[in-house]
Amino acid sequence: MELNLTGQTVAVLGAANGIGRAIAEGFLAEGCRVHGFDRDPTPRPLRTAGDVHPGDATSYAQVKAFAAACGDVDHVVFSVGAGSGKFGFPFWNLEPADWARVLDINLIAAANTAHAFAPRMAERKRGTLLFLTSVAGQVGSPTDPPYSAAKAGLINFMQVAAKDLAPYGVRANALAPGMVRTDLNESVWASGQRLLPAEKRQDYTTWAEEKIRKISPLGRWQQPPEFAAMAVFLASEHAKNITGQTLNIDGGQVMHA
Repeated sequence: MELNLTGQTVAVLGAANGIGRAIAEGFLAEGCRVHGFDRDPTPRPLRTAGDVHPGDATSYAQVKAFAAACGDVDHVVFSVGAGSGKFGFPFWNLEPADWARVLDINLIAAANTAHAFAPRMAERKRGTLLFLTSVAGQVGSPTDPPYSAAKAGLINFMQVAAKDLAPYGVRANALAPGMVRTDLNESVWASGQRLLPAEKRQDYTTWAEEKIRKISPLGRWQQPPEFAAMAVFLASEHAKNITGQTLNIDGGQVMHA
C-alpha cells in the first residue's frame, strides 16, 4: 500500500523514547521530515533525517516556540504521558495533590499542543492530529485514577477537536495502547509492588506476563512499531474518512459491545 507521505512534515511530541520514538521513525521511513520534542534531557538523534528538541509540553510557551520552529506542519502526534507513581486502588491511597501533575502532563499538555498547531492547520485546510491515550481512559482503571481520568479527558478533547476541525478538512484521532513494555508500564508495576509484603512481590516480567494473560484475549504484548504503522496510516489519504476515533491496539483488552 502506497501511503504517499513523502516530503510531508511531522511534529512528534514525546519523540525521544518508547511509542513516540517508534512513531517518529515510522514517519521517517515514509520519507517525511520529522521534528521531535521531548523533555528527555539527553535525547538520542532519530534515525536518518529527524532530530529531537528538548522541551516541556506542559509549558504552552515552549510548545508554541516549537510549533513556530517547525513551520507548516502536516501531521502532529502527541505521545506524552506519565502516571502518578503511586498505586491508586483504592483511590484514597493517593492524595488530591497527586492529581495536578498527572493532569498537566497527560491532558493540559495535549491542549497546549492542539492550541499551538491546529489554527495554522485550519488556515491551510489540511493536516491531522493524533493523540496517544490509553485503554485506562476507557475502562476506569483503578490502578492509577489520575492517569485514567486524564486519558479519558484526552479522548473527549480529541473528539471536540475532531468536530471543530472537520469543516477545515483537518482530522483528529487517538490511539489507545494496552500493555506495552515502556518506562510508564514499569512504573505501574513498581508502584504496586511497593505495597506488597516481600514474599508476594514479583519481578517485572512475571507480573506483566500474568497481567497480560488476565486482561488480553490475545495474551501478548503490544509493540511500539504497531503504533507507528497505525499512525502513518491515519496520516495518509487512505484514512481520509477516519476522524474522532479512538483505535485500541490492546490485544482485545477493551471491547465495546
